[in-house]
Amino acid sequence: MHLNLYTVFLSKSFVLKLAFLSVGKTNEPYVKEGIENFTKRITHYYPIQWQLIPPAKATEPDQIKKAEAQSILKAIGPTDVLVLLDETGSMLSSPGLAKLIQQKANQSAQRIVFLIGGAYGVANEVKLRAQFTWSLSELVFPHMLVRLILAEQVYRACSILSNEKYHHE
Repeated sequence: MHLNLYTVFLSKSFVLKLAFLSVGKTNEPYVKEGIENFTKRITHYYPIQWQLIPPAKATEPDQIKKAEAQSILKAIGPTDVLVLLDETGSMLSSPGLAKLIQQKANQSAQRIVFLIGGAYGVANEVKLRAQFTWSLSELVFPHMLVRLILAEQVYRACSILSNEKYHHE
């Protein structure tokens, strides 16, 4: 049985919030339109926020990850559920992502933050902060496309949870 989480949360006088946090440059126009489209669709289910963190200016990968970790950890609240997108993570099906969101909602999470790290990944302290590490694929994608895939998959998960037509099993 699928529940309309939006209705359930409104009736409990709180609404789960989603945040997409990404290290990198602004989106190219060919990607920006798709991200905006799916982000707007997600707002029918959850309030959502995008935050871009500029890449660190250091030259060594470890220094870059350390500098970016400071910015990342400042952007994440102490009660936020952090889902790290990383090639070392576990793969999920679209229904699996919907189930993950449902589980966090059932645990009364106030905000789920999906994090796309920088070009060299994230520092170990960020990995340790994550409650779940998710790998989209064994393939490597440009970060801007990962943002688009993330937005589309979260929208798909929302449609699954609401038992809507977008996702066909």
